[in-house]
Amino acid sequence: MTIRISPQISLDESEIEERFVRASGPGGQNVNKVSSAVQLRFDAAGSPNLSAAVKRRLRRVAGSRMTIEGEIVIHADRYRVQSRNREDALDRLIDMIREAEHVPKRRIPTRPTLGSKKRRLDSKTKRGAIKSARKKPSEE
Repeated sequence: MTIRISPQISLDESEIEERFVRASGPGGQNVNKVSSAVQLRFDAAGSPNLSAAVKRRLRRVAGSRMTIEGEIVIHADRYRVQSRNREDALDRLIDMIREAEHVPKRRIPTRPTLGSKKRRLDSKTKRGAIKSARKKPSEE
């Protein structure tokens, strides 16, 4: 089965590996018996469905969740139920890839206007006059 992320990107379920581990936090006696937390692994570097540009941006977006080999590891233990944690981990991966897919807009450098330069210099002159008025009068 394929997971649709955007019109251009879709992932195969075989690319995603899920491991179930014991979760910390609430759950009462259940917390020590049931492996409800999910550790999702996705090999982004080896994925044929992601372009090189998306992989590059995904490395920045994922941050410490991406290993040196290019594998994204997401640990989900927000909920007490394993199925909700699976959904949460997958949603977080999809959001991460969607954010990496977005091409950032290039900044066009601008120059200050003549009016803003004059206002800045006028305010500096006024401030200097205020500070010079604080000085003690000279003995001359």
